[in-house]
Amino acid sequence: MAKPLADRIRPQQLTDCVGQKHLLEPGQVLHRLISSGNIPNMIFYGPSGTGKTTVANIAARLSGKTLYKLNATNASVQDIKAITAGLGDMEAQDGVLLYLDEIQNFNKKQQQSLLEFIENGSVTLIASTTENPYFYIYNAILSRSTVFEFKPVEERDIEQALTRALSILSEETGISISADEMALSHIAACSAGDVRKSLNSLELCAQSAPLSKDGTQHITLELAEQCTQKKAFRHDKDGDSHYDVISALQKSIRGSDPDAAVHYLARLLSGGDLLIACRRIMATAAEDIGLAYPQAITIVKSCVDCALQLGLPEARLPLTEAVLVLATAPKSNSVLTAIDAAMVDIAHSDTGDVPAHLKDAHYGGAKKLGRGLTYQYPHDFPNHYVNQQYLPDTIKHKVYYIPGDNKNEQAARGYWETIKKRETK
Repeated sequence: MAKPLADRIRPQQLTDCVGQKHLLEPGQVLHRLISSGNIPNMIFYGPSGTGKTTVANIAARLSGKTLYKLNATNASVQDIKAITAGLGDMEAQDGVLLYLDEIQNFNKKQQQSLLEFIENGSVTLIASTTENPYFYIYNAILSRSTVFEFKPVEERDIEQALTRALSILSEETGISISADEMALSHIAACSAGDVRKSLNSLELCAQSAPLSKDGTQHITLELAEQCTQKKAFRHDKDGDSHYDVISALQKSIRGSDPDAAVHYLARLLSGGDLLIACRRIMATAAEDIGLAYPQAITIVKSCVDCALQLGLPEARLPLTEAVLVLATAPKSNSVLTAIDAAMVDIAHSDTGDVPAHLKDAHYGGAKKLGRGLTYQYPHDFPNHYVNQQYLPDTIKHKVYYIPGDNKNEQAARGYWETIKKRETK
């Protein structure tokens, strides 16, 4: 059986990889490490189809070490012992590089079986995981490894991979295969940042495309829709309608209309805008809910993390949960007004120097400069509060934070008014 297209066209050098510019562009740490051939123990963390296995293969080849691959889903301690038993062989004289996929499926004992060989340098480990490594990987391995986060691949980068794949498919079949620009864009949008998924869809399109009279094949948008089982949503990501939908989503949440908020979320996700939706929802949690329900941003961040791990279409579930939490939560924009007012002052007026009693005094000679001499430590006083000046002299009476009229902020306001009145008596 022929290998899937994603395996047949897997890049053999870093320059052919798409996405992950924060890791793989020349000058970035991971690019320098791999190019040098001096490969440390590494953990690649990120969603499926983002290049973790490809980069690991390139790293192994450039390291000159013997490469072994295991998938923790079906591997065992015996598989690890079989690899380490041959460390003295001529074949492994330069060491072994073990690529362990889905390491989160190994229990603590299985992960510990690698430690001895990682510590003495006879095995270099590159592990990949779609789950947060700080939750699922044994601390002793984490402390000996560098974690690199792989992010969902952007659509324009996926389209670049699809164009390369078309050329390779044409060479393999001896048939000229072309595609509408909108067809490639649709396939990329449906893949939710997963290059492998997009290549599988493209291969299905190529296998399904009719042979024309001149012996060529052409992939249309209609065929791409059929193969992805998804209609193309007319959503121009660079056009006004794109920004209109983003604006409508936030304003619907701000206006406490859960039905409208879910509708506009659906529009964004139907257009493949997973990352944009995640960013806007997180910003809204701070801007429009804020201190009225401060736990909301934690809930939203968890939902966003789940969405990015799941990818579309499943990502719609945690994102809808986040949107409904925000739309039905009490509202406050006190966070926004406070920071904006402070930044206006910073930009347009002389706000003065930091008061001397607040300046850093943890160095020799600080007292001679008058640093920190009169600072009063609030925890030494009743209710952990003492009245002293914190703002610079020129704006010492400035008020930036005005509590919202919601229950949470009014409770905090009442508490501090009581405490401060007691202290000033």
